[in-house]
Amino acid sequence: MEMNVNEAELFRDKQIGFFIYLGVEALMFLTLFVTYFIFTPSSEGPHPSEVFDAMTVTLSSIFLLSSSGTLFFSEKALSSDKKKSMLVWLGVTFLFAVIFMVFEISEFSHFVSEGYTTSTSSFLSSYYVLVGLHAAHVLFGCFWMGILFIQRFLPQFPKTLYYEKFKIFSYYWHFVDLVWIFIILIVYLRYLV
Repeated sequence: MEMNVNEAELFRDKQIGFFIYLGVEALMFLTLFVTYFIFTPSSEGPHPSEVFDAMTVTLSSIFLLSSSGTLFFSEKALSSDKKKSMLVWLGVTFLFAVIFMVFEISEFSHFVSEGYTTSTSSFLSSYYVLVGLHAAHVLFGCFWMGILFIQRFLPQFPKTLYYEKFKIFSYYWHFVDLVWIFIILIVYLRYLV
């Protein structure tokens, strides 16, 4: 995607601003990881190994982490100006994100039905805040993808601006997937193995 010098400089400023935002988000998640680590396992309530289901974690992880790959293919198609291919891969990314959200909602509702609520223990409180905030980021990303779909079909929407918005979204989405990797390692893995 060709940009003139002014557009390139403005985009660089937008990128820097967004990386600052992601840095703040990383600090927030770091704080929640430390909180989870301190309070898990807790002296009251269930042990994490009694609560977590390896199959749910595995399947949801496959879908969410695969979405980074499908988004990469969508980016490549956008760079090559292949509109149909870009939309297909973005659609698959969206589908994978929705499937992940179904797993998360199902997992949370199952925990609540078993009596594992935020007031059950400090472990569950910190778990719901950390994993719930990540799920909220995924949900926000789904809405952002919806906007990207709509903007791609607007004939008056400038291609360079669309490319910038898509690139910024890709930073966000890969960040969300990276946070999920840390959630797997810190929240789930040590209690499922």
